[in-house]
Amino acid sequence: METKPPIPLAVLVGIQMPDVSDVAHEASLEELGRLVKTLGYEVVGEISQKREGTGAGLLLGSGKLAELAAMTGGTGVVGSMAPPPKSKARARFEGAGESAAAEPDPDAARKPEFVIVDHELSPSQIRNLERATGAEVLDRTGVIVEIFHRHANTREAKLQVEMARLKYVAPRLRESSSGGGRQQGAGAGESALALDRRKIRDRISELKEQLEAVQRDSDNRRSARRDQLRVALVGYTNAGKSSLMRALTGSQVLVEDKLFATLDTTVRILQPETRPRVLVSDTVGFIKQLPHDLVASFRSTLAEALEASLLLFVVDASDLTYEAQLAVSQGVLHEIGADVVPHRLVLNKMDRVDDARRAMLLERHPHAIMLSAHAPHDVSALRETIIAFFEASMVDDVLVLPYDKQGLIGEVYESARVLSEDYNESGRVLTVRGLPAAITRLQRSLAGG
Repeated sequence: METKPPIPLAVLVGIQMPDVSDVAHEASLEELGRLVKTLGYEVVGEISQKREGTGAGLLLGSGKLAELAAMTGGTGVVGSMAPPPKSKARARFEGAGESAAAEPDPDAARKPEFVIVDHELSPSQIRNLERATGAEVLDRTGVIVEIFHRHANTREAKLQVEMARLKYVAPRLRESSSGGGRQQGAGAGESALALDRRKIRDRISELKEQLEAVQRDSDNRRSARRDQLRVALVGYTNAGKSSLMRALTGSQVLVEDKLFATLDTTVRILQPETRPRVLVSDTVGFIKQLPHDLVASFRSTLAEALEASLLLFVVDASDLTYEAQLAVSQGVLHEIGADVVPHRLVLNKMDRVDDARRAMLLERHPHAIMLSAHAPHDVSALRETIIAFFEASMVDDVLVLPYDKQGLIGEVYESARVLSEDYNESGRVLTVRGLPAAITRLQRSLAGG
């Protein structure tokens, strides 16, 4: 019978800076724990330390480092990473001893294999912590990049994530604990390292070319939707965007209580369907300290927000740090220039909020839309709000569809709402309501040769 490999164990390490409150620090560590859980690891311990900065080679003070090393089975000392030399006879002797010890003790306490640090680390800091703890060290950026790598489904997302991952790995090659001969000075070791780095540069160039081709197709699809009414759901990861997307469109998009369950843009039609149709996009969630290369890589995903007519900032109202999460979302959108798009704040998961918190939220955000994605009445009210937003920008006009161009009637119904129809000697006379740009395009189509 095949046995499943044991769940990897991890210890979280948090560094609290002087300007960070205890609540914010605890929330950040809790979020890191959820990220680690999303990777499939089990958190078995936490260590926190208040520090003035994070530039120290070991990040932690000697006392906290010793405490961490005791949990992972390390020495707590930064020694050489090279294993002690062994004679062949000694290796055979130790191998025989290991064979004699037949079955491992199932009750022996396992030590955590991973140390996860809630901060971005330099390559030397990662190396020093690995030497001192005997465990593999990942920083927050590394965890996020790995989650994106595992969750990417479409070709575009896979290309984007691989590029970001290579950019993260490249500067850490020299300091890698598995670098072997590369750490042994000049000559062949340096050449091997240079070769690895050149391979990464070549692969990144190759990925860029492939990504440009894929993104051209995506740009063409978006261009075909340019005159349609478009709403983009944006916000912090796990705020409930996918649940809201499913409720608004009736689509079977992935809904999981995990961070970054959605990496690929999903576009569906608002249901019940309107005329003209309203398209709803579910976008990748944001997170604190989202690696810059991932923001840059997900250009096409975030372009759905940039090119939308309306952004719905979806926030988990039950989260005590929702304001900080909202600030992160707004910051990322500012970075790509989408902060100029009209937006509304949606406070989701109100079914998890008590009366006192509801009153506080109402006072602080009087114009916010408060709802639960699982309450049909709330979702229906949001749908009406979306429709009203677009209605405010629409104009009425009259189109004349010549008898020899009746084949364009489908395009008219797709792009505008037909209020009435009549006929005269020139053709079908349609009174329509739609966005000015869409009506102008229809007029050009009808007048064209």
